[in-house]
Amino acid sequence: MAAQMKKKPIAIVFAIGANVVIAVAKFAAALFTGSAAMLSEGIHTLVDTGNDGLLLYGLHRSRRPPDDGHPFGHGKELYFWTLVVAMVIVTGGGIVSIYQGVLRLIAPHALEHLSWNYVILGISAICESFSLHVAYREFRQATRESEDLWPAIRASKDPSIIAILFEDIAALMGLGIAFIGLLLAQLLHRPWLDAAASICIGLILIAAAWMLAFETRSLITGEGVRRATVRKICALVQADPDVERIRRPLTMYLGPETVLLALDVQFKRALNAAQVLQAIERVERSVRERYPKIRHMYVEAQSIIGSSREDSTPPRNWATKAKELKR
Repeated sequence: MAAQMKKKPIAIVFAIGANVVIAVAKFAAALFTGSAAMLSEGIHTLVDTGNDGLLLYGLHRSRRPPDDGHPFGHGKELYFWTLVVAMVIVTGGGIVSIYQGVLRLIAPHALEHLSWNYVILGISAICESFSLHVAYREFRQATRESEDLWPAIRASKDPSIIAILFEDIAALMGLGIAFIGLLLAQLLHRPWLDAAASICIGLILIAAAWMLAFETRSLITGEGVRRATVRKICALVQADPDVERIRRPLTMYLGPETVLLALDVQFKRALNAAQVLQAIERVERSVRERYPKIRHMYVEAQSIIGSSREDSTPPRNWATKAKELKR
């Protein structure tokens, strides 16, 4: 787990480097050609660069150790900053791109030196494709290779890599729309098509931001592990020979690699206090080995005691034992 937490955010670092180069090139092309679509693409890439910086900042803060104010750590900081990124994409990318497109629709501007645009779009597409490849490879390392992309995205609890995926996919779609808009504007001598492309780019950014915010909202508001995983945890605990029955576990993600688990377990009759404690240790060990992301585990243990027991018999429904797993 420690290795996982210290892993460098390769996809984010690479995306920042690529976006800086691409943003400069796009703004230069927009300055020389007067293209609204290329200006929107430059704004889009500049916003992505700032967003990737926010993600790095969120990762840094989420890795701080627990303290008195945050006894479970700061893992949810990453969720907060990812939501901030989604809002920045909407305001700094989507709305501005739509605004630029509307301005050019009202006052069309003749396009010049379009060869610059095509060259920059081609270079940008290559850089964005490579960035997407790096992000996708890192994403797949943390998911099941056999799982389809969208279910894997929904199952992932690391919003930073999901944000990079969404950014790169939206960037490639935006580049395609910018190319089509420029080409049609040139062939048909209709500058307003370039402006329309800018508006479409803005709508794509807003859609990507909404999807990212939707995925992050669930994590911020206390999303638990998947139902299939809950059923497996129940089956694992129920398999212990001293467990009578178990109620549905309560789980919550405290970060991409940190889960809180609360168990309400009733153990079999005639177990004394020492035997119950041993059973709890056994249950905790088996759950922890199977699901290493469960780093905080609390067990409420009950045992129905026969009245004939004389050796250190605890009272009926004898109380609660809560234990936090430490590494």
